[in-house]
Amino acid sequence: MSETDISAVAVAGERGSSSTPIMNLAQDHLFAILHLLPVDSILSFSMTCKRFRDLACSDGLWEAVCRRKWGPATVEALKSSSRDGFAWMKLFERVRKLDSVCCHVIPNPDAESLLPSPRASHSLNFVTDYLVLFGGGCEGGRHLDDTWTAYVDESNHKMLKWKKVDLGTPSGRFGHTCIVVGQQLILFGGINDRGHRYNDTWIARVTFHEELSWKLLNVGPVIPPCRGAHAACCIGEKKIVIHGGIGLFGVRLGDTWVLELSEDMNSGTWRQLVSHPSPPPRSGHSLTCIRDNQVVLFGGRGSGYNVLDDVWLLDIQEHSKRWIQIFYDFKNVPASSSLPRVGHSATLILGGWLLIYGGEDSYRHRKDDFWAFDVNTIPATGLQPPAVSLNGSSAWRRLNEISYRPKCRSFHRACVDRSGRYVYMSGGMVDGLLQPAASSGLRFGGELFMVELVLGL
Repeated sequence: MSETDISAVAVAGERGSSSTPIMNLAQDHLFAILHLLPVDSILSFSMTCKRFRDLACSDGLWEAVCRRKWGPATVEALKSSSRDGFAWMKLFERVRKLDSVCCHVIPNPDAESLLPSPRASHSLNFVTDYLVLFGGGCEGGRHLDDTWTAYVDESNHKMLKWKKVDLGTPSGRFGHTCIVVGQQLILFGGINDRGHRYNDTWIARVTFHEELSWKLLNVGPVIPPCRGAHAACCIGEKKIVIHGGIGLFGVRLGDTWVLELSEDMNSGTWRQLVSHPSPPPRSGHSLTCIRDNQVVLFGGRGSGYNVLDDVWLLDIQEHSKRWIQIFYDFKNVPASSSLPRVGHSATLILGGWLLIYGGEDSYRHRKDDFWAFDVNTIPATGLQPPAVSLNGSSAWRRLNEISYRPKCRSFHRACVDRSGRYVYMSGGMVDGLLQPAASSGLRFGGELFMVELVLGL
C-alpha cells in the first residue's frame, strides 16, 4: 500500500465515505491483505481511522505477521513457552528494538549429578529439544572425547540435567565444528593434543531417550584438507559450509567447502567453492546462515595474527556462488572500536538478530560484551561483488546486560533453542585467578548459562 493509498483511506474513513474501494472490503479480506504488507505500512494503516485501528492492531494479525517474519516453528515454540500468551504486536516491537539481554546461571539440579568438566573449543548444539556437548580442550592442553546430552523443558529453560553418553567416538579433539541438519548432527575436523589435524566427517542423531550414536559419514575421495579452529554452518536443508581454520604446520586457511548430503543422510559429497574475491585466511571466526542461500562470516584471527572485524556474505544461487564483502560505517556506532574479535560466538536469534558474545582481541584480552547485528539490513538480492557499503548505525548495537554477568571468555560455545529467545552458552577460556595446576597459564570455564532476550513480557 502506497502513502497515497493510505491517505485516501484516512480521508474516506474520517468522512464516513464508502467511495474508496478498500472501505467496502470484508474484514477477512482486509486481514489477508494487511498481514502481507511491510510492518511500517501496517502501522500507518492503523493510524488512518478508528474503523481500521482495531483490525491493524489485533493480536490475530500480529501473530500472522510474526509467523511470516520469524517462521511458524518459532511462533509455536514461543507459544509453548508461555502459559499466559503474548501481546504479539508488543512482542514484535520489542524484538525489533532489542536493547538488552538477561543472563542466568543454570544450576546443578542436585549434588550427585555429573557435569561436563571445564573445557573450551568444544561443540554445543540444540537438537530435538536436547543440548548435545562434545569434546574440547581442557587443563594441561589435553583433548576430550566425551559426549553429553541434556533435555531442555520448554516450560522451564533454567533447569536441566546432563547425562554422559559413553561412546569414545569420534576420537578426542578440540577446534572441530558440529552443525545441526534437521535432526542430525554433522561433525567435521578438529585438532588433538598431539597437534594432529583431522578432516573426517561424522553424523549423529539424538533420540527421545537421550540415546546418541556417532558414525563416520561416507563422503567419497574428495575431502577438505585437515584443519581445526575453522567455522561452519548449515545452509538449506542438506548442505554444510566450512571456511578457513588452522591447517598443517599452523598455516591459516582461506578456502571454502560445501558438503551436500544425500537424501537419506547416509552419505555426502564435498566440493570446493572458488570465488574471487573471497575472505582472507583466518581462524576462530564465525559462519552463520541468515537465509536459505546466504551465510555471514564475521571476525577471526588473520594470517598476520591480527584480529579482524570484517563482514563477508556468501551468496549461493543456482548458477553462482560468490563471496561479497560488506563494509560498514561505524562512526556513529558507540564502542565500535571493541568489535574486532576471535573465538567469539555468533548465534542467529529471534527477529533476525545475530547475537555476538565474547572472544578476545589482538592482545588476548578476553571480552564479556554482547552485540546485536541486524541481518535484515542485508538485502536478500541484488548484491554484486566485490563489495557493498551499508549503514553501520542501523545494523549494529551493543546490548545492555541485566542480572548475572558472565566472566570474560573466548572459545566458548553457544546455541539457541527453537523459539530463538533463549541462548545457551558453555565453557571457554575465562579470566580469573589461575588454578595451581594450570601450568599452561589458561583457565577453563565449566559453567553453563542461559542468555534470555529482554522483551518486557
